[in-house]
Amino acid sequence: MSTDPQNSSSFIVSKTLPFHGFCFVCGDENPHGIGLTWQASFQQERPDEAGTYPPGAVLISAVFAFNKHQQGPPGHAHGGASAAVIDEAMGASVWQSGYQALLAHYELDYKQPVPLDTEVRVEAWVERVEGRKVFARGRIFLTDGSIAVEGSGLYLHIPHFFDEHAYHE
Repeated sequence: MSTDPQNSSSFIVSKTLPFHGFCFVCGDENPHGIGLTWQASFQQERPDEAGTYPPGAVLISAVFAFNKHQQGPPGHAHGGASAAVIDEAMGASVWQSGYQALLAHYELDYKQPVPLDTEVRVEAWVERVEGRKVFARGRIFLTDGSIAVEGSGLYLHIPHFFDEHAYHE
């Protein structure tokens, strides 16, 4: 079953996710990064007994504008910058849904160029889960609501990897 949170009931809990240091997409210490502030919205207050939320129950979003540091074609965002934003958004949706996962496969469809210095919105969510495979989707919307870039990713839930490679400040 595919789950798109835009067609689901309203979200009841939201929180702002912390910045990630020097991360190109969501870090507050990188002067040339995009500097997104992620919002996580939840359709239920708590995860289930396994510590996970059902597909579509967590929506990650951010409103932002690409600038000259992310330029590709004149006046527009580089495709790699759009890819990085969708990848990070989908990864955040996977993690906020309770899965410690790494990206294994990624696909993007570029539907329209994304202009620089123009507010856009990115959204991502877990679409379905099959065993340790977590499938996510993400989209970048232009101000008129049309989809500029759409992606999907396969993430592998491998919590033992993170025990050994935990991030330490």
